[in-house]
Formats: sequence, C-alpha cells, structure tokens
Amino acid sequence: MQLVSFQEIASRYKAIFFDSYGVLKNSKGIIPGISQTFAFLKEHQIEYYLLTNDASRSPEQLAANYHSYGIKEITEDRIISSGMLALDFLDQKVTGGTVAYLGTEGSAHYVEMKGMKTVPVRDIDLDRAEDVNALVFLDDEGFDWSVDLTHAVNLLRKQNMPVIVANTDYTYPVGKSDVAIAVGSLAYMIEKIVGKKFIRFGKPDTQIFQFAFEHIQMHGPIERKDILMVGDTLKTDILGGNKFGIDTCLVLTGNTLASKASLKIESSGIIPDFVSESVVG
Repeated sequence: MQLVSFQEIASRYKAIFFDSYGVLKNSKGIIPGISQTFAFLKEHQIEYYLLTNDASRSPEQLAANYHSYGIKEITEDRIISSGMLALDFLDQKVTGGTVAYLGTEGSAHYVEMKGMKTVPVRDIDLDRAEDVNALVFLDDEGFDWSVDLTHAVNLLRKQNMPVIVANTDYTYPVGKSDVAIAVGSLAYMIEKIVGKKFIRFGKPDTQIFQFAFEHIQMHGPIERKDILMVGDTLKTDILGGNKFGIDTCLVLTGNTLASKASLKIESSGIIPDFVSESVVG
C-alpha cells in the first residue's frame, strides 16, 4: 500500500468532499494543521463540502464548533449532514402525532425545527403510544442504553411505524487507536431484534452524495470525475464515494488504523483510489 500526500492528490481535483470526524477532527479537537489544508484549497481554488453522518447537531452548530477552534472556512452552507436528509423525510412522510427519539435533547431540537412534537423514548407510555408516528435514532448519548433500548424494542413490537436512522456510523474514533460505539450500531441491533427494516440516511447511501453534488454546482459546472471523497472509514466514506462514481481517498487519522489498512482493504473489497496518512501535508 503506497501512501500519497494529500496535497498531491487534492491538486488533481476541482472539489473535495470531506468526512468530518476522523478526518478533520477527533475527540481531542481539530487535527493539528487543518488550517493549512484549507489555505491550500483556497490558494488552488478547490471547492469543498463536509459530508457527515453526524445527526446530533445542525449544520449551524457543527460550523460553530469548527469556528470555536479558529477554522472559519467551514461555514454552515458547506455542511451536508445525514440529519438534513432524515429531517426532509420526516417532513414529507410524517404528518401530525409525535416523533420518538433516541439521543440528546440537543439532537431532538434538530427535528423540532420543522415544528414536530418530539419525546424521548423513555417518556413513552407503552400502553398509550397510539400517537407515536415515528422513531428516530439520532445520537448514542442522552439516554440509558439498557433501559431505553429495551423500551424502544417494546414500542416497535406494539406499534407499526417508520424507524429512521439518521446516523449510519457503527463506530467513531476517540483516540489514535480506539473507537466508540455509534448510534448506527444500536439501530442495527434493534433492527435485528424486532425483525423490521429501518430507513437509513447518510453514507454509504448515494443520496447524500447526490445532495452534495447538486449543491456544489452552485459554484459552477462540475463533473463527477473532478470530485474527490476523503474519509477515514471504508464501509461508509469510501464505499459511498465508489458507489456514486467519484474518486476516493482513505486517510489514516480515524477509524482505519495504519497497521490494519491493507488487510481491511483486501478483506472488504472496498478499494480507495488513494491512501494518505492525513489531510495535512
């Protein structure tokens, strides 16, 4: 496996789609040197968007987090999240009633922006749940995993409703070699228990890439061959980019360990066009 510097790769493209967590930041904050990356993009007039499966915060909140670290180049109009797509689905398909959720109160505010009534799963009376019209998996925090996941299972056993997974990630990096379980894993487990098919948004589904592709046309006509997807996870970022027909670059600052990268690529059959140590340099 040959590593190529990110700047060498990026200079071949007119636009970059970045994953966020594990690529630009991690649990400790912004990856050192990221400001240099955006200075390089600006100098070479390369457009960019963030494509994230983070549905716990709105694009405004996500941008504000980057701004708090001094990265002003990431503005809300350049962030496309799986939560935006899930919210659009709810707006079109769920009329009236209550939307139950698993996540923090902050992530629920994302849904409430459309005027929908929300309630955490733990507060639902299972004997009086007729008004609950949907369940949304938003975040892996903000609830008791044992009690609330069991409550969700029993809700879905009693009520027939759409279940939306707004973040498909199974894990997210919390250190150089460690990961934490993400809400996508919890949704996968519940789906298998109740035997129902959930509706998923985010990478590797091509819908989020199409959404970003349409948005980037606002900066001028661009073809898929001119776009590079950069991510740290084979099964979401790289697979999604491959399925959409754009070039992909795997970076080794997040979910994919450098020592395991070759083995994971070979065993999964998910092949990036490039592998780079980081988006810095």
